[in-house]
Amino acid sequence: MKFAAIADVHGNRPALEAVLADIAALGIDEVVNLGDHVSGPLEAARTADLLIERGFPSVQGDQDRILVELWHAGASARSDFQQLERKHFDWMASMPSTLLYRERVFLCHGSPGNDAAFWLDHIGDDGCPRPSGIDLIEAGAEGIDAEIILCAHTHIPRVVRLRDGRLVVNPGSVGLPGYDGKVPVPYVVEVGTPHACYAILEHAGGGWSAMIRYVPYDTTAMAALARAKGMLTWASAIATGWAQRKGK
Repeated sequence: MKFAAIADVHGNRPALEAVLADIAALGIDEVVNLGDHVSGPLEAARTADLLIERGFPSVQGDQDRILVELWHAGASARSDFQQLERKHFDWMASMPSTLLYRERVFLCHGSPGNDAAFWLDHIGDDGCPRPSGIDLIEAGAEGIDAEIILCAHTHIPRVVRLRDGRLVVNPGSVGLPGYDGKVPVPYVVEVGTPHACYAILEHAGGGWSAMIRYVPYDTTAMAALARAKGMLTWASAIATGWAQRKGK
C-alpha cells in the first residue's frame, strides 16, 4: 500500500499543480487531502475546481469549516469567500471532520478531536513553535484504532512514532510554508523553504514508512498576488519560506 498525503493548500494552485505532477511522476495513484483547501488571498475558486475534479478522499479543515459557517451566515468580505460559488461551499460542507481511509489510516486536520489544534507541535510562551512531548501526542491519539494517523494544520512537517508502534504524520503544507497568528500568544511559523511540501506513506516489509517531499515551483505569481492583497507575511513565506515580520 502506497499513497500520498497533501494538506493546507490554501488556494495556491501552482503549488498544488506542482505537487500533483510530482506524485504522478512517481507513479502514485492514491492521494488523500487533510483540509484547509482554499482559504486565503490566492486562487480559491481555481484551486477548489482542481480538487473537486480530482475527487480525493478529504477531510474538512478549520478554515474550510469557517468558510462554510460564513456561507450559512450569508455574507463575508473575505477575498476567498468572494471568489467561491455555491458548488464550492457545498463541496467543503460535504467533507467529514475525520475519515478512516482504507480501514488502516485515520485522517484529521488539527488533531483527532479538534480541527484547530496544534498537536505534534505547540507554540511556546516566546511565540516559537516547538515539538510536542510524546505524552501529549499519545493522549491525542487515544482511542484511534488505526496503524497510521495523518494530521495537518500547523504546516510543519513531522513524523512521530508512538510507543505502541503507530505512526503519526503531518505532511506539511502544499501552499503556505509560513504564517503568523495571535493565539495563545503572537507567533510565527516558518518552514524555511518555499517549496511545496507533501508526504508519501508506504506499507511494506511489515511496517509503515513515511517520506516528506519538497517540490520546487515558480512562486512569483502567488507571492505577488498575496502582496497585492496586503498579505505581506504570506507573500514573504511563499517567496522565501520565511515569514516577514510586521514593520519590516
